[in-house]
Amino acid sequence: MEKYYLPYGKETLECSALKPLEPVFLESRLASYVPPLSEEGLVDEALLHPIGSRPLSELAVGKNKVVILASDHTRPVPSRILIPRLLSEIRKGNPEADITILIATGCHRGSSEAELRQKFGDEVYEHEKIAVHDCDLSETVDLGKLPSGGELLINKLAVEADLLVAEGFIEPHFFAGFSGSRKSVLPGVAERHTVLYNHNGKFIDSPCARAGILEGNPMHKDMVFAARKVGLDFILNVVINPKKKIVYAAAGDCEEAHLKGCEFLKEQCGVSSKPMDLVVTTNGGYPLDQNIYQAVKGMTGAEPIVKEGGVIIMIAKCQDGHGGDVFYKTFEEEKDLKRMIQGFIDTPPEKTRVDQWQSQIFARVLCKARIIFISDMPDEMVENFQLIPAHSMEEALEKAKKIINKERWDTAVIPDGVSVISSLC
Repeated sequence: MEKYYLPYGKETLECSALKPLEPVFLESRLASYVPPLSEEGLVDEALLHPIGSRPLSELAVGKNKVVILASDHTRPVPSRILIPRLLSEIRKGNPEADITILIATGCHRGSSEAELRQKFGDEVYEHEKIAVHDCDLSETVDLGKLPSGGELLINKLAVEADLLVAEGFIEPHFFAGFSGSRKSVLPGVAERHTVLYNHNGKFIDSPCARAGILEGNPMHKDMVFAARKVGLDFILNVVINPKKKIVYAAAGDCEEAHLKGCEFLKEQCGVSSKPMDLVVTTNGGYPLDQNIYQAVKGMTGAEPIVKEGGVIIMIAKCQDGHGGDVFYKTFEEEKDLKRMIQGFIDTPPEKTRVDQWQSQIFARVLCKARIIFISDMPDEMVENFQLIPAHSMEEALEKAKKIINKERWDTAVIPDGVSVISSLC
């Protein structure tokens, strides 16, 4: 291979300068996995044979107030394929059903009209009822206490639905183990204080709060409880490959169907390596590399295999900037990373601050390795995160060379740091 190209926004970044280093490429097997059916065929088959549940069309009989939880603009869920099929199945069971698509934003900003049109297509946007969850302003219902003790406050539209359905996709998640299913409820349509409690410092510090781990994961336990409590009746979750194409689909019960999807994904996305001096990683391009906040996920893909004191080169376009004012100010104001982390761990769950989980994980990675950040962002903003700015692979490698200070480097490239569960050999 004479030239290497890695995802960068909606484009690619040429990384030919890596060639002399003879890097080891670590990719999930999803890149080469050939599914038995087309994207549409996989989804149709999943809906036809749901796991642990009756078909959605049967569940919809007699249900008039139906809510579909849909992902927001930050997730590459192929909603143009999923949502029309969910709508069709629901109306097959009840043609007169009052259906609302509720955008499960969690604590993200609301999706714009342009983003919703791009996500669902004009037909769905113009003819379906769409509501956007706001973790601060949406009316919520108190459903009692989570197993961890936090208040469970969920969007009223979801609570009062006769039938609650969720679309989504399953990928390795850097603290929830895997995305999908129960995350559509918590954090998807939860009130801010509920989300903050679930994302507390002690939970984030748990060794079980890592990519690929559900057993013993305290965050996952609360999320499943929330989904069951609100009555998440049916899910349609997919797995996508690096080209954002569906390669697997699971539908049915929010736990059983999700676990099947997680099992498939774990077989495909586990990668292992010896400790590396340099690890190059990305966030898989658009839409996940829109800001530094989201780019932390790609960094955690490199974290397990980079040597202590080694270098991570993170590639993320970041056209939306840092991704969170509080997140940015945390690093602007506190330069002692170990003190920052301990402060988060010592913070009572009910006093968890906005975005502290992302800051805590980010600081943890920064404590292990130096991170050179290739982006379109101003250098000053990048430096305020204790990142080393660069704007090309050539520039990044020159800076890495000075840090590593060795004649020969062990180098790994993870083309999509969000899509792998990495570990040492």
